[in-house]
Amino acid sequence: MSTENNNSTLIQRLFSAGAHFGFKKSRRHPTVTPYLFTTKEGVDIYDLEKTTAALDTAKEALKQAGLMGKTVLFVGTKDESSVLVKAAAEEANAPYVTNRWIGGMITNFSEIKKRINRLEVLRQEKESGELERKYTKKERVVIGREIEKLSFNFAGISELNKTPDLMLVVDPRHDSIAVEEAVAKNIPVVAITGSDNDLRHITYPVVANDSLQASVKILLSELTAAYKEGVAAYVPKPAAPREGGMRRRQN
Repeated sequence: MSTENNNSTLIQRLFSAGAHFGFKKSRRHPTVTPYLFTTKEGVDIYDLEKTTAALDTAKEALKQAGLMGKTVLFVGTKDESSVLVKAAAEEANAPYVTNRWIGGMITNFSEIKKRINRLEVLRQEKESGELERKYTKKERVVIGREIEKLSFNFAGISELNKTPDLMLVVDPRHDSIAVEEAVAKNIPVVAITGSDNDLRHITYPVVANDSLQASVKILLSELTAAYKEGVAAYVPKPAAPREGGMRRRQN
């Protein structure tokens, strides 16, 4: 099937999912105007041809990230999409934040990493039975609550060893702090975004309904598949050989 036919089919699917419905005109951010088709009864309607064109650009960026072995952080803490974002991240074997964005997750990652390490230590002690041996019942209750809190906040990034190379976020207005931190660290942002968002800090905006689950699911699936395609073709660079032997002694 040709790319044109693929996009035509995708547009039909997005239309059926209600992806073309924006917010009321009064909520529109001026940067979204080029992506609109019209305004009907005070509600903005997205141009799905422009949406799919932007989607193709975002997909290529994610594919290239996968090809180069780069880490993509999936972000979506809004109730309507958090489950979808988590499922997509797990499918791509990527880190994610879907419960709560903790300030400094990117801009102060060294401190966040300490909390992640603390979670890992407590988990290992719990699994090995060491908590039972080292602490009283009352102390174990307190530690259990700590594990729950740390897991809630950091389980999705427990294997993240450095700041991500790219961020994929659903509704950047809702997770504006995450986007601000990415921008501060010059991390490109791919975003499924509605008409109430400022696109100036979004590297690859995909403008569509970011509240309807059916809409988000289709777009997220397309983006995730592109990243997975890149990852599948990733070939790690061979380690540089060490300099062998001793340097020749100079007279």
